[in-house]
Amino acid sequence: MREIKRIACVGAGYVGGPTMSVIAQKNPTITITVVDLNQSRIDAWNDPDLNNLPIYEPGLDAVVGEARGRNLFFSTDVDKAIAEADMIFISVNTPTKTYGKGKGQAADLKYIELCARQIARVAKDDKIVVEKSTLPVRTAATLKSILDNTGNGVNFHILSNPEFLAEGTAIPDLHHPDRVLIGGEDAGAIEALVQIYEAWVPRERILTTNLWSSELSKLVANAFLAQRVSSINAISELCEVTGANVDEVSRAIGYDSRIGPKFLKASVGFGGSCFQKDILNLVYIARSYNLTAVADYWEQVILLNDHQKERFAQHIIKTMYNTVNGKKIVFLGWAFKKDTNDTRESAAIYVADHLLEEEAEIVVYDPKVSAEQIYRDLDYLGTRSPSENRRLLTVVSDPYEALAEAHAVAILTEWDEFKHYDWSNVKDKMKKPSFVFDGRKILNRKELEDLGFQYYAIGE
Repeated sequence: MREIKRIACVGAGYVGGPTMSVIAQKNPTITITVVDLNQSRIDAWNDPDLNNLPIYEPGLDAVVGEARGRNLFFSTDVDKAIAEADMIFISVNTPTKTYGKGKGQAADLKYIELCARQIARVAKDDKIVVEKSTLPVRTAATLKSILDNTGNGVNFHILSNPEFLAEGTAIPDLHHPDRVLIGGEDAGAIEALVQIYEAWVPRERILTTNLWSSELSKLVANAFLAQRVSSINAISELCEVTGANVDEVSRAIGYDSRIGPKFLKASVGFGGSCFQKDILNLVYIARSYNLTAVADYWEQVILLNDHQKERFAQHIIKTMYNTVNGKKIVFLGWAFKKDTNDTRESAAIYVADHLLEEEAEIVVYDPKVSAEQIYRDLDYLGTRSPSENRRLLTVVSDPYEALAEAHAVAILTEWDEFKHYDWSNVKDKMKKPSFVFDGRKILNRKELEDLGFQYYAIGE
């Protein structure tokens, strides 16, 4: 088995950056270089002020601070990192296709192929290539075909090592993983990666499979988690019309050891980079094999999630006398979940889009998401012009400034700070009647109603 002395990771995003930082922290004798063509992103990773890292994850700054400059490096020199590495992690973006066959469902693998071709062009000695991006089943075969046919007589061993991180808890997830999954066909290559993780992960938690099982397991894990969210959200709508309370239902069924309590919190809907993308990928794969019933089953998870976001927006409109035109509605939160600045597929984007169609005046406050990102998210939808988005939606850095003279507040992210606001002061400054629409069920209904708010929470 070849000793791994140098690792390159292509892609300095939400997966590559934190994962390589922890691997470097736990393997101080291995030199790790994370490369990306985005100069501003690399500059942020190299910023002396750890508060300016391009990704916000609790604990990430300490890990980077420990390893950076010792055995962890960030660079835009992709060729050099590839040439020197014994092992190369591919951690580039795999978005859902927006064109051609599979549009709206299949994973777009153009960045994966470009990366493979670059590795093939640069490599002059044998390499272990590790899929870290979330990929459709049998992508490894595509990678191997490209590497073997366009390479320089170099032997490439392909491994699949999917990530199972939850944003907001990525560092604890990396430090104490439920499992590490490694799929491959070459025993020596598999063992080389196993030994890197064994620096801190117990051997019994490192699972090895064939390539195809590893690739599929990532999609299935996210599909099962998202299914639980959509399931309880479907029940939340039933609770609202029957007089049941979804929190009480969740608690009751969560005590069943066969079900368990996790991912049973009703909300305005799931977001993030993985759940929707991976389920759509699973749907596409099933359809490509003519497994119509399987595809329809998993697609319903996405349809229910979309329904929940639209239902929340429509409830706001209906409650506010069937019109929000010209009314100031404050969004507390834009990130898809707390403790991250990631906004990909955030429910806030789609709820805002529905309300902006009704000419609502939205003011957004999020403690970690920039105004530029918020406008970028809305512009990407293409529903209206960028100038219209900026006319109707304002981003502020002070929550109390946002809430002054507001007709309503909608909580779209479960940031802890929202629980501790002076809601009595907020009530005094809002227009009357004052509405609170709690899309994350984090506030105290009795406390707010005693203050005179008209309060709505999903599933009650």
